[in-house]
Amino acid sequence: MIKKLQHKFALSERGAKDLIQGIIACAVQNISFMFPVGLLYFFVNDLLNGGIKPEKIWFYIVGCIIALALIFAVTYWQYNSTFLATYVETGTRRITLAEKLRKIPLSFFGKKDLADLTSTIMADCTYLETAFSHFIPPFIGAMISTVVIAISLFFFDWRMAIASLWVLPVAFAIIGLSSKVQKSLNRKSMDAKMVCADGIQECIETIQDLKANNAEQSYMAGLDTKIDNVEKRSIINEFGTSTFVVSAGLVLKLGIATTALVGSILLVNGQLDVLTFFMFLLVVSRLYDPMQSALQNLAAIISTNTNVARMNEILDHDVQTGNTRLTNKGYDVKFKNVEFSYNNKDNVLKDVSFTAKQGEVTALIGPSGGGKTTVSRLAARFWDINKGKITVGGMDISKIEPETLLSLYSIVFQDVTLFNNTIMENIRLGKKDATDEEVLLAAKLANCDEFVSKLPNGYNTDIGENGCQLSGGERQRVSIARAFLKDAPIILLDEATASLDVENETLIQTALSKLIKNKTVIVIAHRMRTVAGADKIVVLSDGVVAEEGTAESLKKLNGIFVHMMNLQSESSNWKLN
Repeated sequence: MIKKLQHKFALSERGAKDLIQGIIACAVQNISFMFPVGLLYFFVNDLLNGGIKPEKIWFYIVGCIIALALIFAVTYWQYNSTFLATYVETGTRRITLAEKLRKIPLSFFGKKDLADLTSTIMADCTYLETAFSHFIPPFIGAMISTVVIAISLFFFDWRMAIASLWVLPVAFAIIGLSSKVQKSLNRKSMDAKMVCADGIQECIETIQDLKANNAEQSYMAGLDTKIDNVEKRSIINEFGTSTFVVSAGLVLKLGIATTALVGSILLVNGQLDVLTFFMFLLVVSRLYDPMQSALQNLAAIISTNTNVARMNEILDHDVQTGNTRLTNKGYDVKFKNVEFSYNNKDNVLKDVSFTAKQGEVTALIGPSGGGKTTVSRLAARFWDINKGKITVGGMDISKIEPETLLSLYSIVFQDVTLFNNTIMENIRLGKKDATDEEVLLAAKLANCDEFVSKLPNGYNTDIGENGCQLSGGERQRVSIARAFLKDAPIILLDEATASLDVENETLIQTALSKLIKNKTVIVIAHRMRTVAGADKIVVLSDGVVAEEGTAESLKKLNGIFVHMMNLQSESSNWKLN
């Protein structure tokens, strides 16, 4: 049962156990509310049979006190078992989702955008919190308590019990039959919200380009349409759900009428006493209150399926696993007959084979879309290949746990990511236990001193979200400083100097020459001058190794490498007329 609840409602094991406890607490609470009804029943019975005797007064006083104390204790238990427990579970769920995202292959993120994942961790978890506290335990608790009370009613009078309870299966059948409609409406509403969230995020991220192209009005018009669509879908969703809930509620109200009608007929015919009739009226009036809420809760539980499915998509996704012990002998990176495709579509890489040797610089060049960046990502096991084998020092990387494997790599991406923190802490990301002296040395090697000295607080200057207070070249130098600080045996440079001017590029290349000594270096670059001193050049075109060798040997082939050199030479001579 625990496992089923975990998957059904995307809960942790502790959360599933707390849910069961919350259900029991809600059921006991509903039953405890019947104790005052019992006291009232006995009180009326005494009134009809000669009045309240003096010795009975204390019985009712003590009974009221006990009933109130019991209701208080059970309500306190119910509150802790639902509301307080769900806050803990929501925090656990968000952490679990984040941890799972950390282990999921990057191929998953190619199918998801940031707004979607953020919505899952924040909005879906929040909705789960509401369902855990307000919907699921009260609903199931109400069902359990109703069954217990219904069974007891049959012991008093089966005819009155049927007259009181026939509406319950009919009302719940109406809600149950609406399941498919509600799921469809919720899915469409969620899709509209995701489109709107994507549009808002895209607007914020691209506001500079929108302004530069005078496109704000046209974009905002489209965004207004997306927002209006969210409102429209929400209204339709609410209307669709309320149609079934209100209809079921109206049927439920008929129970009071049939109870009164059947009771009156039996009473007139002398087949029912007044006290039993009175008791049934009291019970059904109390019984239908939690049932009315239960109908709404059932509709809400059905609507959680969309949110739970989104969370389970992450929780059930396969993760990259492997040994946590490195067995490599040396740091040669070898690709052997590697094939790879994104989302099982056409292969991006087709039978790629080459070796990046330790102590050498291997440059990957070629036309855009040829597979250069893909090769660098595969080398660090950001994705798993479809066919072939990638090894580091003879060690198959597909059998090594990704975080363990990445301890061997220092990576500088083309798209730099910085955090809203100081320059010092952004560089320290490369080695979390590094001393300030080590950080400053790495920064100096990456030529960061030149621009940091102009900042108000030097290396302790906050650089804003994603380093927004720095230029592109400055951000890239911070990223390069991280690689210096980590000082790993394998270095991946993906257009590491693309945002630098010629002077700084020369300084960085001089610094890199110190870093790469006796290390395996894979460089991706478009500038021919960047790869001119490489020990080996691998030319990738259309997902295959088209050419391979030193710069001199490739010049003799007069192929793609020479063509790229000629094109860059022509572009360098371009000038305004």
